[in-house]
Amino acid sequence: MPVLTRLIPSPVVVDIRPGALNDLAGVLADQRICSSTGKLAIAISGGSGAVLRQRLEPSLPSAEWFEVGGGTLDDAIKLADAIKKGRYDAVVGLGGGKIIDCAKFAAARVGLPLVAVATNLSHDGLCSPVATLDNDAGRGSYGVPNPIAVVIDLDVIREAPVRFVRSGIGDALSNISAIADWELAARERGEDIDGLAAAMARQAGEAVLRHPGGVGDDAFLQVLAEGLVLTGIAMSVSGDSRPASGACHEINHAFDLLFPKRAASHGEQCGLGAAFAMFLRGAREESLYMVEVLRRHGLPVTPEEIGFTVDEFVQVVEYAPQTRPGRYTILEHLNLNSDQIKDAYADYAKAIGS
Repeated sequence: MPVLTRLIPSPVVVDIRPGALNDLAGVLADQRICSSTGKLAIAISGGSGAVLRQRLEPSLPSAEWFEVGGGTLDDAIKLADAIKKGRYDAVVGLGGGKIIDCAKFAAARVGLPLVAVATNLSHDGLCSPVATLDNDAGRGSYGVPNPIAVVIDLDVIREAPVRFVRSGIGDALSNISAIADWELAARERGEDIDGLAAAMARQAGEAVLRHPGGVGDDAFLQVLAEGLVLTGIAMSVSGDSRPASGACHEINHAFDLLFPKRAASHGEQCGLGAAFAMFLRGAREESLYMVEVLRRHGLPVTPEEIGFTVDEFVQVVEYAPQTRPGRYTILEHLNLNSDQIKDAYADYAKAIGS
């Protein structure tokens, strides 16, 4: 009998709604996630995490709390070493992207399931099979299992600085450009496309792009959160970051590498990169609509809006392909020199009215 279906690596529980944290103890007691003993290792930050600890500790009496210093590989290894000294049913990452990535890595290192409790929506890594951690060479991506559960309390999301939501919007919208790059690689180089992963990532980006709401609306935040979770699952389905990472992310990585002390947020750079990449590939109407949506949500659409000159942006775009050797995007396809990039950007700036 042939295998007619495949198993999709995805969380057992996805709970996205206002007040979700109020039921966190019940989610963690689910026998599919961990045992009823409640022996949990909970990783938190020293800031907002400490406040949430005060709120949640009474309902989680058997948990132990671990403060994570930052988002480095060393931080993640220290967390894993500390967890090894006890006996736990699961690891809980409670916080933003850095805390969850450290918890992902630590959980994988000690062989425990991870529960991701996101306190902001800054990027699609909260449910991805990748932990992004700073190391001595800059920044590395480490393969890890998907979270076994994802909890996102929209009340908590609204309390976080709005820049985190805006960053998540830029990251979600960049899916559309990333999938266009994947399709380009398939046409030009015969690269295989995982149709299910592409569909999930594309629809996640389109849902955010087409939603009429704003950063303060629960309905919009619900769609954004779901889109970021679906994008993470899409990466698990495909086995790599291809569904969510193309020229947009190459440009983002180039900003980070060339200007590490001046770089903007991940999502701001990805959103700008996606809008420009769509323009480069000749999808002018789609690019202009993406620019319109980015502006409506308060995101940058030009390098000047995040503190960079046009010449610096040209340098970033020219360097971008070096950040992901072997990945084929519109940047590799066009192989533009600096003068050609500058001319293309001038056309882009004129088209968007900048």
